[in-house]
Amino acid sequence: MNLLKEFGLNDIKSVFRQTDKILLLLSIALSVFGGLMVCTATFDGESYLSRDTVVMFIALALGVVASLIISLIDYDIIYKLWPLIAGGCLLLMLLLIPFGVAPDGRSDAKSWLNLGFVFLQPSEILKIGFIVTFSLHLSKVKSDLASIKNVMLLCIHAAIPVLLVVMTGDMGSALIFLCMFIGMMYIAGVHWLYFPAGVIMVIAAAPFIWLKVFSNIQRDRILALIYPENYPDEIWQQSQAANAIKAGGLTGTGLFGCEYTHSGLVPECENDMIFSVVCEAFGFIGALALLFVFGALAYKIIRTGKKSGNFAAEMMCYGVAFMIIAQVVVNIGMCLALLPVIGITLPFISAGGSSTVCIYLAIGLVMSVYRSSHGIELADYSYARLTKYSR
Repeated sequence: MNLLKEFGLNDIKSVFRQTDKILLLLSIALSVFGGLMVCTATFDGESYLSRDTVVMFIALALGVVASLIISLIDYDIIYKLWPLIAGGCLLLMLLLIPFGVAPDGRSDAKSWLNLGFVFLQPSEILKIGFIVTFSLHLSKVKSDLASIKNVMLLCIHAAIPVLLVVMTGDMGSALIFLCMFIGMMYIAGVHWLYFPAGVIMVIAAAPFIWLKVFSNIQRDRILALIYPENYPDEIWQQSQAANAIKAGGLTGTGLFGCEYTHSGLVPECENDMIFSVVCEAFGFIGALALLFVFGALAYKIIRTGKKSGNFAAEMMCYGVAFMIIAQVVVNIGMCLALLPVIGITLPFISAGGSSTVCIYLAIGLVMSVYRSSHGIELADYSYARLTKYSR
């Protein structure tokens, strides 16, 4: 306890009392609900606690602890560590080139590292690193965002993570990075004329992207949305997800009464297609309630950024909000067959330890901004203070 006091904290209770309880409770509520959804998605008629369910709740516990620790650190210190953060993210992504492994049925997407006891998806960590470094970059050039040079440098900054994830075949994460980039640039105040110019450049590059960047699997999944009768295998997963959504009706069939989910008719229903499980179990009303909670979470994050009085902190909060919103929109778009299946999880809800822990790292950043903007004393993690306790 004396050590806690030396770091500006009275006791463990003060850590929770001084944190952004609403944001933390919204996040935990979503994760607990997600654990229940993974539980019903993997229910085999006998065992309720599948490996995926256990991993989800372990990741939830680890994520909450990590978010609370990060919330105690002044975000200015986190910004000063940007070279270490960027270097670590870059190293993890480069390790995928020789050591990356692919999920079942996606031999083109080597986006995981097998650590023996767990699979790690570096692109999830890269999202957090990008939010930190890009928000800092925006704050450094905020006085001259009209400059073509500064805009080009910002585009190069964003292109690095996009190219890294594309190299591993993870087109879904590339899309999320683009959404974060565009959203943060717009909120930062970049002149609107740059955006149509960017659209024109993307259209011009579309043939090259289609032929050289997209794999055969990715092209087929896009074409399946336009010509479903010609690609029955590629559209089958989304068709089954749509059937599960319809089966849920207005109020759903209950947590363990899901015909499509429990019969295995919806592939990867614990991951990419988890929204179909929500709809089948709790119907349209349940899905709408889930979207409302996501909306409340995003609003709370953005509000925290706006009240910070610091441009970099505000951009960081917007980055976290855009990351969550983009993943929600893309994941639901996949389940409704409005977008191709590109392997994007529903934040807090889909199975996966890496994605769950990393989303809480982002929540920790927002809670650090909250503590600072509310005048709550942050822990002193200076080198002198830390080395005092290492002797």
